[in-house]
Amino acid sequence: MIAFGIFDHLDHSGSPLREFYENRLKLIEAYDRLGFYAYHVAEHHATPLGLGPSPSVFLSAVAQRTRRLNFGPLVYTLPLYHPLRLIEEICMLDQMSGGRFQFGVGRGISPIETRFYGVDPEQAPHMFAEAFEVVMRGLQSRTLDFDGKFYRFDKVPLTLEPLQKPHPPLWYGASTPASVERPARTGMSIVTNGSAAAARGLFERYRMLRREAGAGGEPKLGIGRHIVVADSDEAARVAARRAYRRWHASFMKLWLDHGVKPAGVVYPAEFDGDGQDGRTIAGAPQTVLAALQRQIDDSGANYVVARLAFGDLTLAESLRSVELFAEHVMPLLRAKEQVAAE
Repeated sequence: MIAFGIFDHLDHSGSPLREFYENRLKLIEAYDRLGFYAYHVAEHHATPLGLGPSPSVFLSAVAQRTRRLNFGPLVYTLPLYHPLRLIEEICMLDQMSGGRFQFGVGRGISPIETRFYGVDPEQAPHMFAEAFEVVMRGLQSRTLDFDGKFYRFDKVPLTLEPLQKPHPPLWYGASTPASVERPARTGMSIVTNGSAAAARGLFERYRMLRREAGAGGEPKLGIGRHIVVADSDEAARVAARRAYRRWHASFMKLWLDHGVKPAGVVYPAEFDGDGQDGRTIAGAPQTVLAALQRQIDDSGANYVVARLAFGDLTLAESLRSVELFAEHVMPLLRAKEQVAAE
């Protein structure tokens, strides 16, 4: 059955930081109350695109303000972490939340941000591979041993452990056919921001690789979308266009400051501009419902990851969007999936 989650860049809205964080936590309480599956937060550094540069800090507050909602980074930028500290943070968050932590991993999309931390972007993929292996070992044992190029551990005692066994669920951002190979082998859930047609190609390859490996079950295969729901199509579009311009300015800032183009992902400058390919949806509930149903059918996704708070959307605008989405869109999409399954 289709499930629904939230993706959040925690991009700057223009409000004071204390107010910004509190408003986001109030929204997250609504996600928890209204039955969303998970809250996924991005990690970015030195940019208004991401005011949660330490996802673990923000997610510790999420753990205390929610009761049912799963949560986690999408993704931790592994080359920027000491693996031992990350193992300990994951275990703490999983225990503090009663086993609701979701472990998203990646190498980082921005070489600019990676360099800020003194990490050579050319080395980041290799550091990612080693760090991921170290963290996975540490989550599943009480002693850490590893001898690699970047990380070495000799009989380090691990006093913490995750509540979920053998480890919290794994997540990965996918954009190319090659990027689904590791997730398919390890049973990671994936999320893509591409068009429905591009997503279908990724999901078909993922499922094929899972079948070839003889793996059972199916992790979540998600499409990420900017979504605004309001009482009318026009009201939704006006708010979405305004807020998206601020989000896009935050998305582009570091790239423009350094005179380079974004690596691996391109977004249109306007919410409904050329090249959006269905990645942005705004309207009254029936409009959003119809658009999402087409994209689910066209992509084969079993998970919709909504960006319901972005740019300068106010708390009131986002809360109304969340409530309309949860009341009038989610139940009908679930019902159709249930009928199809029967």
